[in-house]
Amino acid sequence: MNLLLVRPDGIGDEILCLPVAAALRRLMPKAKLSFLSSGHAAPVLAHHPDLDEVLTVTGGEGFGELVTLFRRGFEAALFLKPFRRLMLAACVARVPQRVATGYRWYSLLANRRVYEHRSDFSKHESEYNLGLLRGLGLDPGLPKRPVLVLTEDERRWAQDLLGGLPATRVVVHPGGLSTRRWRVEHYRDLAHRLAKDGVGVVLTGSQAEGQYVRHGAVKESAVRSGVLDVMGQLSLRQLMAVIGASHAVVSGSTGPAHIAAGLKVPTVSLFDPRRNQSPARWRPLGKGLVLRPDVPTCQKCIGEACPYWDCLDRITVGEVARRVRQVAGGAEDVTVCHV
Repeated sequence: MNLLLVRPDGIGDEILCLPVAAALRRLMPKAKLSFLSSGHAAPVLAHHPDLDEVLTVTGGEGFGELVTLFRRGFEAALFLKPFRRLMLAACVARVPQRVATGYRWYSLLANRRVYEHRSDFSKHESEYNLGLLRGLGLDPGLPKRPVLVLTEDERRWAQDLLGGLPATRVVVHPGGLSTRRWRVEHYRDLAHRLAKDGVGVVLTGSQAEGQYVRHGAVKESAVRSGVLDVMGQLSLRQLMAVIGASHAVVSGSTGPAHIAAGLKVPTVSLFDPRRNQSPARWRPLGKGLVLRPDVPTCQKCIGEACPYWDCLDRITVGEVARRVRQVAGGAEDVTVCHV
């Protein structure tokens, strides 16, 4: 069978779809499995043992191009997120089995519908993704930890890059597009505190995030004291290699935390209290800790009108540093701590 998994989305979102590929490989070992990815997230899927092909879209394709894409002999398309335009293209291309959630008006474009509300946040995102396999008449079981793959050349490159840092290395990733941020001053103080304790710190993020962080965040002398700033300098595969060569990753609820989980690197993740950022649904599927401020869960952020506007900043630098040392020395499966 020729199957297409469809979710051109963010890095973390796509990583949490990989348990679906693993389940399909186990249940249908002779099937050809392709993944339709966003262009920016596609490199994270390279060399994956359960995927035979990775296709990409940018969002700028004409509708005819999308129809042509689905006319590549696919017998089933599994829409792990119901992108309306892509579902319409698959319908026009007459993909025989089109699986999607059944609760949207355009679910009529699917002929195999699974009725499950994700808005109740009762399961992890990977479990919701796996549940769509019921549309193919399959019993997927429980999700397994996503697995990402680095080549030996990539691992050697990262070891060479980080060779001048202390033996214990921690990636600090201050960015993230979908979450509230811990204050940049806190990330600065965390990097300096860890470096003072003999831990090598690698600052990662995009060029735009680097500009945000560098505004008074990292002094020139910090490089000499064990802090390496590579923000805006790494490709996605290079970022993966740096994470794979480290002992822990500190970040918000963002892609690098899920990359770390896929590479068996422990995480310390800072989650804000919004309901749509619930760790029950979005925590990394690996080892480490989720730190969440001990304030009421909110439906959405209302800014400075909220009495808990300082929610993330209630998590202290000392607490995060202590937790980093804890997970870098060995960690259990991710647990949630309200601090």
